[in-house]
Amino acid sequence: MELIQISALQDLLSHFRFHLTLRSEEGHYHSLILFRLASGKETEPSLSDKAHDASKPEQGASIEDRQIYVMEASCPHLGADMSHAEIEECDMGVIAVCPWHRYDFNLKTGKSETGLTTCTYAVEVKTDPKDGLEKVYMEYPKGGRNWRLIELRPVSEEFADPPSPIPIQYLPEGIESGEPREDEPVIPMTRAPTTLMQWAVLILNTPDPMLKVERTRHAAHMFFTGKLALVGNKSPSAPQPPHTPPRDASFSRNTVDVSKIRSRKNRAVMLHALANIEQWAIDLAWDIIARFGPVHHNLPPAFFFDFTKMALDESKHFSLLTSRLAAISPSTPYGSMPVHASLWESATITSHSLRSRLAIIHLVHEARGLDVNPATIERFKKAGDMDTVAVMEVIHADEVTHVTSGHRWFTWICAQEGDVDPVDAFRAEVKKGWRGDIKGPFNVEDREKAGLTREFYEGLKGEMGFPTTEQRIGETQKSGAVEQLATRVSALQVGYEH
Repeated sequence: MELIQISALQDLLSHFRFHLTLRSEEGHYHSLILFRLASGKETEPSLSDKAHDASKPEQGASIEDRQIYVMEASCPHLGADMSHAEIEECDMGVIAVCPWHRYDFNLKTGKSETGLTTCTYAVEVKTDPKDGLEKVYMEYPKGGRNWRLIELRPVSEEFADPPSPIPIQYLPEGIESGEPREDEPVIPMTRAPTTLMQWAVLILNTPDPMLKVERTRHAAHMFFTGKLALVGNKSPSAPQPPHTPPRDASFSRNTVDVSKIRSRKNRAVMLHALANIEQWAIDLAWDIIARFGPVHHNLPPAFFFDFTKMALDESKHFSLLTSRLAAISPSTPYGSMPVHASLWESATITSHSLRSRLAIIHLVHEARGLDVNPATIERFKKAGDMDTVAVMEVIHADEVTHVTSGHRWFTWICAQEGDVDPVDAFRAEVKKGWRGDIKGPFNVEDREKAGLTREFYEGLKGEMGFPTTEQRIGETQKSGAVEQLATRVSALQVGYEH
């Protein structure tokens, strides 16, 4: 039996559930869940709890005691994500129970009492003679050549606590404390969302970034655990996303043209700028769901799970970065420094096409993040800020999976359009939807891990022109932000042109 190495056994002892993604030489993707069941010495916490600390390997435990299983990530019934499945023991063995409709699957055989069957994969633990470490391997999937592991990360995620409210005397004029408004609950008191589409649009229309994060966490948890089982993209009454997500007044006053923002000279400025990017990234993940879900009724459930997970990741990143900002510079809370909205310009440009959106946002913007993150991490290392280094390493690892998701769904839609070559399609999208060169230096290793081989991006240049003043004004009027334009110009003249 041909095997794929997953990880050293000791690296799997920190959590009980892991997302696994495999990709074949042909570019096919396989999403899996690894379950490491608790031994007699451990108790698996609730998935809403913080990650369980099981960093010390179990001594002398057999593979039966460890009970490591790998199965398909999607339920074969209606495609629910199995990462939050309940694990039960019964006469038929250890089973995973789908959170949507309670379909049960034996973790060894994949069989269900309902008659359905899912794919499960044999797992082996063997000692590597090279280093003496126990390694975990899984059975090779059928169909496809040279499968490789491109993602292994825990299902449970840790968010930073929201920054403590800053005493009003320390806040710059016009800046609020940044905690969610007491009069606006996470779940609206009236007309609470009942579908993923409705939650996506509600979150897009939430100006307060802290409330946006809390609503994202709530909606994702509801969706993953089956308490929100309806996507709602096929409903004729699916809500429409906003042209541009609104921002609190303090953020609107500080929004300027990206070219007017000076270089990031200190850690606080860097953290603030990175947090701003993550706030827009939360919206981008929800927007691709809300904007294109009702247009593409053939999108499989895995699409909505991937981008809900992405929204959750971006919320986590935002909370980690704003927490670090509050720790190193309490007098400059998030929203007190200049911000820009260049990411949303690309969202507007690609609002007509899912293929364009995936190419420009996820395979250009996010891939560029893979290129620049290592240098950013090195800057924080040189400053001796190892707490922020740890945060940035988490963010970078997640961003590799985001580019992977972008590549997965870009190749999927190319196949849906008649087996269009993904490289040719990507280069065509960049030429019409991007300005200027796709600049290096490139993080070739992480780009390739995410599916972006060199032929995608080398020697590529966007040919999109710059909008005229009249076009900019027209777009501003469409989004109902004429007053914001005036305040932005005022802020730019007063605050940034010394």
